[in-house]
This record gives sequence, C-alpha cells and structure tokens, in this order.
Amino acid sequence: MRPVNLIPVEERRGEQAPLRSGPLVYVLVAALVAVLAAVTALVLANNQISEREGEVARLEVKDAEAQAKAESLVAYTEFRNLSEQRVTTVASLADSRFDWERVMRELALILPSDAWLVSLNATAAPGLGGGDSGDGSGLRASAPGPALELSGCATGQEAVAGFVTALKDIDGVTRVGVESSELGEEGETAASGGGEGGSQSSGDECRTRKFIAKFQIVVAFDAAPVPAAASTGEVAPATTETTETTSAESSEGE
Repeated sequence: MRPVNLIPVEERRGEQAPLRSGPLVYVLVAALVAVLAAVTALVLANNQISEREGEVARLEVKDAEAQAKAESLVAYTEFRNLSEQRVTTVASLADSRFDWERVMRELALILPSDAWLVSLNATAAPGLGGGDSGDGSGLRASAPGPALELSGCATGQEAVAGFVTALKDIDGVTRVGVESSELGEEGETAASGGGEGGSQSSGDECRTRKFIAKFQIVVAFDAAPVPAAASTGEVAPATTETTETTSAESSEGE
C-alpha cells in the first residue's frame, strides 16, 4: 500500500515542506536588476563623458598649436602679398612702356638716302611732351597712343612717297599720315640757297632747290598700350628732337 501524508500542507516540515513564493520576491529581483542596469548605464555614461572630455582637450591643444603656427607665418603671408602686388605693378609699368630706342634704330635703318629729317618729335600721347607740333593738333590728335612727328625734306614728291612706304616697315607702325608735302617756290629756294648766310637764317627750311619737297609726317603706333599718365598729364613722356641727320641733293639742280 502507498503511504499517505495526512499532515496539512502548511504544517509540514523538512523536505516535505512546499516552496513558498509570492509577488514580493519578483519585485525584489526586478528592483535589483533595475539598479544594476542603472549603475551600468551610469558607468558607461561617465566613461563616454571622460572620453569626450579628453578628445575636447586634445582638440583644444591642437587648435592652440595651429593658431600659434598661423601667427608665426603671418609675416610670410604679408610678404607674399606685398611681393605679388609689386610684381603686378612692375608688370603693368613694363607693359605701358614704349621702346623708343628700337623705333629710333629702325628709323635710322629705313631712312632713304634721298630724304632727310629736320626735326623729330616722339610723344606717348597727344598734347604731351615738347616740340613744335606737340600740341595735339592735326593728325597727331587722331592717334591716342605713341606717335612720331617727322619734319624734313626729300628730293621730290616721289621720294616723300617712298619714305612713307619705308616708314610702314617699322615694327609696330599701324598707319602713316602725311600732314603736308610741298615743293619749294622760286622765291623761297632763291632766299634759302642764296649763300651760307641765307641758309642759316632760314631756320629749319630745308628746301634749297625748287624740286625739293618739305614734308610733315605722323607715324602712329595705335596698337601700343597708352600709359596711365597720358590721361592725367602728370608725367610727360620723353621727347626727342634732332637736327638734320642725312642730306642728299641731286646734282641736277646745281
């Protein structure tokens, strides 16, 4: 037969006693788990905050170092800017300059033997510089840039035309204008060719024979840059005046 325990369940002792349980146990366990989770989260948050603070500190140190380095290089930056400004200024001045020496050299090379100059006026703009015709009138006024104003004589109108054609061979010449070209009259040639004294009193009158033509020519360099001083008139360009450079007289008129 199987034994049966007739003692009430609540009064039993030992191994036969039932396990007691209730909602209080589950509440305690849940509270412990919550506390553990809160402590873990707090620790992780503190660690993360510490890492962020360390990173901020490192970034602040790097920023301070970068600022110090930038301040140490300010002088070099200012020097570079100043250097670039000066290079730009020098390049602008170089571009606005005109090579008169080259023009004079080429003029001497193309000057024909049957023409000679009495005066030469070189100006960078109309109305600037000296000379008799440097007032910006006539053909010179129509050339805003550098130009040559030539005055002289040639053995006839054909020689003047040949000289005009030769002037176009100068590098940079855009146009050549003849302001006047006149042959000498009988009275003028007689007065100027009547002796050494008469020639000296005639000034720049080079028509010593009636077949000699006196010309006034303007050679324009329109493609050349106009200097800034030309618009204000503060700096006058160099002016070159020369006396008679070459003389050629036909033996037919002697």
